[in-house]
Amino acid sequence: MSYETAVASMYALGHELAHTPSNKFDLAHMRVLLSAMNHPERTFPSVLIAGTNGKGSTAATLASIMRESGLKTGLYTSPHLIRINERIRVNGEEIGDADFAGLHGEVDRVAERLVVQGELPWHPSFFEMMTAIAFAHFARKQIEIAVLEVGMGGRLDATNVAEPVVSVIADISLDHQKFLGNTVTEIAREKVGIIRPGGVAVTLPQQPEANDVIGNTILDLGARGVSAVQYVPPVSPGSADYLSTTAALNLLNAKTIEDRPRASRYPLEVMGKRILVESPLAGRHQLRNVALAVAVAEQLSHQGFPGVTPESIEGGIRQTRWPGRFQVLHSHGGWPEIVLDVAHNPAGAWALRSTLSERYENRPLIFVFGAMRDKAISEMTEILFPLAERVIATRPKNPRSASAEEIRQAGSRTGTEIEAVDDVRAALDRARTASRPETVIVITGSIYLVGEAMTALDVRT
Repeated sequence: MSYETAVASMYALGHELAHTPSNKFDLAHMRVLLSAMNHPERTFPSVLIAGTNGKGSTAATLASIMRESGLKTGLYTSPHLIRINERIRVNGEEIGDADFAGLHGEVDRVAERLVVQGELPWHPSFFEMMTAIAFAHFARKQIEIAVLEVGMGGRLDATNVAEPVVSVIADISLDHQKFLGNTVTEIAREKVGIIRPGGVAVTLPQQPEANDVIGNTILDLGARGVSAVQYVPPVSPGSADYLSTTAALNLLNAKTIEDRPRASRYPLEVMGKRILVESPLAGRHQLRNVALAVAVAEQLSHQGFPGVTPESIEGGIRQTRWPGRFQVLHSHGGWPEIVLDVAHNPAGAWALRSTLSERYENRPLIFVFGAMRDKAISEMTEILFPLAERVIATRPKNPRSASAEEIRQAGSRTGTEIEAVDDVRAALDRARTASRPETVIVITGSIYLVGEAMTALDVRT
């Protein structure tokens, strides 16, 4: 099977998934598949990271730290920006086309045999297949640790078949309510499904409803809870970001100082030594994600993982690459300054607004915005659109995408000028035409839009 055929087969599964009842998700099915593959997920230790926002950034930072510590590190994330291979990396290198095609064929044949034999009721889903391919690739590459980002939820997510040495709960907010529940409490109950009896759970204080669920779960399971709060640098209560929203209040701990450090560069005491954090991930919300990664790295050092030192933590943070997260393009091919950010829900929109307000307070902004129809589009437009002098609403090439006109209507109450342009390339061209030299074009609202824009702009991941 060719790489192109394998990818097309995967996407066909993804399309079918949209019409599949939610009871298809069952970890027992994933375990049957992996058992028939001789359990590749048991050949390496794992860290499992769940949450609504920040889990990908946390995973990317932690994987970079572990790689800098000299450990052969697998990183599994989702979704991808441009190519499906981005989801599976070993020491920062994407799975190759030939390896992906070969492993897809192997997993697919196993799955089909299990369906014929009646051991599986149906073919595994897109995400189940991806997860099995990732585990097989990691096993084949003989990695020393895997950093696994949960796809959705936690309790029934395909990644949850792994037995993590550390479980991480990043920030929890409303998203995927159709599958996870309509309240923060219900969603948190799904996320904490990755915590193991007697295991280690790393997290940070967040919304009270989430805190209650996380704390009670840790107690009920006899797990050891580890707070990363000591690794979050304080912030001045007089800053605009601190006062703007409830989401912004959740970004930092309660302690404050008058002279706050920059979000991307600040000193930190780690494992008894002072290091300088220089994270390429912009935005004050990233302070929390870096803190989680540092806390997990310290826990792994206590568990005997060699090479994890303050120096490797410092170097790993500095070397982190996580495209599409407030990624700034300066003078890109004659374009004005561009910001790419995958703010796909209200919490992400607040984080983007905070960073834009800090960095571009006196610069005109033009938004190119597209979102999935099942997202809280009206709320996101109310958060973001008032910052812009103009919005170009558009539609990524995804069957779940809202139309440009639907977005225009959703944002009509903001009073911002909104133009509907369904084609993404045409929307980018329209934004460029409407720009002045001092304009910043902000491309946001969906990872699918950001990925499509990166392709159009010839930006590599």
